[in-house]
Amino acid sequence: MAKNIVSRTQDYPQWYLDVIKAAELADYSPVRGCMVIRPAGYALWEAIQRDLDRRFKETGHVNAYFPLLIPVSFLEREAQHVEGFAMECAVVTHSSLEKDETGHLKARSELPEPLVIRPTSETLFGHMYAQWVQSYRDLPVLINQWANVMRWEMRTRLFLRTAEFLWQEGHTAHETAQEAQEETLRMLGVYASFAEDFLAVPVIQGRKTESEKFPGADTTYAIEAMMQDRKALQAGTSHNLGQNFARAFDVKFLGRDNQLQHCWTTSWGVSTRLIGALIMAHSDDEGLVLPPRVAPTLAAIVPIFKTDDEKEKVLAYCRELAGALCGAERLAAAEKRDAGRELLTIFTDEAACQKVVLDMREGRAVEKHYHWEQRGVPFRLEVGPRDVDKSAFVLKTRFDGSKTFHEKSCASPDWLREQADQVQARMLERARTFREENTVVVESYDEMKAALAQGGFVRCWFREDPEVEARIKEETKATVRVIPFEQPGGTGKCVVTGRETSEQAIFALAY
Repeated sequence: MAKNIVSRTQDYPQWYLDVIKAAELADYSPVRGCMVIRPAGYALWEAIQRDLDRRFKETGHVNAYFPLLIPVSFLEREAQHVEGFAMECAVVTHSSLEKDETGHLKARSELPEPLVIRPTSETLFGHMYAQWVQSYRDLPVLINQWANVMRWEMRTRLFLRTAEFLWQEGHTAHETAQEAQEETLRMLGVYASFAEDFLAVPVIQGRKTESEKFPGADTTYAIEAMMQDRKALQAGTSHNLGQNFARAFDVKFLGRDNQLQHCWTTSWGVSTRLIGALIMAHSDDEGLVLPPRVAPTLAAIVPIFKTDDEKEKVLAYCRELAGALCGAERLAAAEKRDAGRELLTIFTDEAACQKVVLDMREGRAVEKHYHWEQRGVPFRLEVGPRDVDKSAFVLKTRFDGSKTFHEKSCASPDWLREQADQVQARMLERARTFREENTVVVESYDEMKAALAQGGFVRCWFREDPEVEARIKEETKATVRVIPFEQPGGTGKCVVTGRETSEQAIFALAY
């Protein structure tokens, strides 16, 4: 176990923060509840953006940007929406500063109407769509924005819950209810495939109960993931807003029957809490563990030597190895760009911004190993004088700590990608196995309470009822995470009320 990281079994919340600090992903801001995302952490967010943005565009969506400030009156137009977000809003009331008699700055000009720093943008999109949509020919409108939002959280934790965070929010308008429902489920599927294929985090897709749905939505769907402490993390949501916001903002169009009617709208989003999911789903007591497809640095080449003669010999060999893995042209470009630097960065995939790093820093090899291990780099290639003599290298895999020996002749871009794909698949499978091993099916409320006390997902027959959900939450601290799409069929008796139901639900303690 790393000396600067407490073990997961000893103190899981502190372990999480220690991993973030050791990997230099984020730090606390001077403003309580906000965070500074450091370059290593932002590189993860950029990787998430790149892959998700490609998926959005493949489904016909385009990007735009909407203002940060929203008039308070906009939120008041949709009753459930304002009630759901009122306590989380940060409000701007003045437009400038002036010095008081003591020389301190104070607010000067009061705004004619308070402005809310966006907690989400349904109202603003609704206002603009009302101006842009006139006819069924203008539909569908499929817009996404990458932005920051603010929700004034009292209890915060880096990436998982902060007052300000980064996200994307898609907002679409449709001609029919069926099209809106298809869009809602399509985007939930995009999130699910992204989480599993790119983040190696298995998720369960399902519907939220009325008590847990997004304020102002007809129906909310979500993907839920299990973290290593067996708590649930909501990793993405997709909302069918029906005509609620369209009515509130008068978003109408002339239909094919020449009648005016309201649009059907959706919204959907994921945020930087996905980085928290990555950490908690995969990392270990030594530090960060990254799936290869997410990792900005795919591999680090670590030369090992003692004398100057050994250094010259090993470094020359490591350069050849880097060229074999990335290509001679990319190596030459890196040597020109990074001339004089101790870290030589060679891109393996410019589109994905992934790279191999040749670590030529002075210092003990063990310190370099420690450095790359805590930052979650998937592969470490170690080369010493004996390896040069054998025309070989040692491959250490961060995911499982395995150590294998390879001949230099096998090194190539395809070989590195094959190693990455194998580890990516194994990481997903390990996380899925962990989830299944920590999911239980119960038939009574007593069994349910006992299972929830142990942690994990608890699956049971459940008849949706807000009062019953409130009772379960009060007595166990657990909530319905989703009503899964995958149901066993038939009917059963609700574990709490004994009433007949055709649905099973998943309960868990959650972040």
